[in-house]
Amino acid sequence: MSLPVIGSSTAADAAPRPAGKRHLLDCSLEQLQQWLVDQGQPKFRAKQIFGWVYEKRQPDFQQMSDLPKGLRDLLEQHFDVFLASEAAVQTSRDGTDKLLVRLADGGEVECVLLRDGNRRSICVSSQVGCAMGCVFCASGLDGVDRNLTRGEIVEQMLRLQARLGEGERLSHIVMMGMGEPLANLQNVLGALDAAKSQEGLGISPRRITISTVGLPPAIDRLAANGVPYNLAVSLHAPNEALRDQLVPVNRKIGIDAVLDAADRYFDASGRRLTFEYVLLGDVNDRPEHARQLVQRLRKRTAMLNVIPYNPVAGLSYQTPTKSAIQEFRQILESGGVNVKFRQRKGDEIDAACGQLRRNRKPDSESSPTG
Repeated sequence: MSLPVIGSSTAADAAPRPAGKRHLLDCSLEQLQQWLVDQGQPKFRAKQIFGWVYEKRQPDFQQMSDLPKGLRDLLEQHFDVFLASEAAVQTSRDGTDKLLVRLADGGEVECVLLRDGNRRSICVSSQVGCAMGCVFCASGLDGVDRNLTRGEIVEQMLRLQARLGEGERLSHIVMMGMGEPLANLQNVLGALDAAKSQEGLGISPRRITISTVGLPPAIDRLAANGVPYNLAVSLHAPNEALRDQLVPVNRKIGIDAVLDAADRYFDASGRRLTFEYVLLGDVNDRPEHARQLVQRLRKRTAMLNVIPYNPVAGLSYQTPTKSAIQEFRQILESGGVNVKFRQRKGDEIDAACGQLRRNRKPDSESSPTG
């Protein structure tokens, strides 16, 4: 089956859609069923429509051949499947695809498709920008503009899915792109409902990960949701002073509160926790930092993902030396921490979150402030 061609960004793409036209991807199956009933149509058509969009990768209502012509016309009058456009695409030698998606209002977000053996993972954004202020991250250099809607999150998933070849299938989803997913929890959960539904992408919650810098009230709401998604907490430092420096929002929260909320999530979900640690040369990669991490994590049912830093133009942080990485790893492993050093992918493209968006701005806009 040939894949649909999803247009690149043009001036016409940015034009507002007709008044009253809805984003189909904002709709749950139940909402679409109710709309069909309101239009005098049988509600079973909703599953057919979702099958065309999510499984057959078809964004054109007129190509949905098992729907009556009248319904196809009605859908075209009232809905758009895609509202955004692809402003830029970068492909790495290792098979990593990175998209810069331009939204209907002109905002831009990034999403990534990663190929690793038979695994096809996607990394999706939840906000335009980010308000968490992590000092080494390109996503937050300009702050946050707004939350993404459910449909805008799902559209990223479908755009990445459309890049898969015949016989390829999405296997994992990570909410670890631009933005703080737990600061947009309602829309993120709505999008993930579509991702896990058998009428949607059909991906098991055990293969879906939500990343957060650690917002305890939102972590508790996620636990109360009752769906056992994987939780990844971006720790980045083993002590309060250093985390306050690297993750400014920590000043209002504290590491202990973040870890306690993560423990509660583990108790509620039964899913092993993941802690993310971006390793910054001569900043948080020293032996004493590794030993402090051992004290924090060795008794927890958790995986520590250590990610050597991917440099961002305009920021002074650097990738650690090989010897520093090796010593850091040895201390963690000998201390009983379950640790994985993540292989960096897409090094020759703008792989770090937010880089592609910033690097396409005019020079006068792209230098970091503050």
